[in-house]
Amino acid sequence: VQLLESGGGLVQPGGSLRLSCAASGFKFTNYHMTWVRQVPGKGLEWVSSITNGAVLTSYADSVKGRFTISRDNANNTLYLQMNSLKTEDTALYYCATGSHRDWADPTNYRGQGTQVTVAS
Repeated sequence: VQLLESGGGLVQPGGSLRLSCAASGFKFTNYHMTWVRQVPGKGLEWVSSITNGAVLTSYADSVKGRFTISRDNANNTLYLQMNSLKTEDTALYYCATGSHRDWADPTNYRGQGTQVTVAS
């Protein structure tokens, strides 16, 4: 199983970034998928999840209305469109298999992360 995140970088407050997560080694369409993030010294924070068929999405209150999760099942790729970025969005962003309820279970997988830094 491999989850490879990309698209992070340095952006000014109010800016946008689009994160991607390329999945391989498992049947992508069988899995709900999730984005989580982590600030140094703090625990993992759930950001957003999408069901395997992309019918349902859910968001943390802190990102609702600014972030959009999506997936391309034909190309085994998960996305996170981040708009109106704030300094508090600065974190290492990971994609993970699983729903908003079970992404942290040890049976699920997580990538290596991509750094997002929001600063002027």
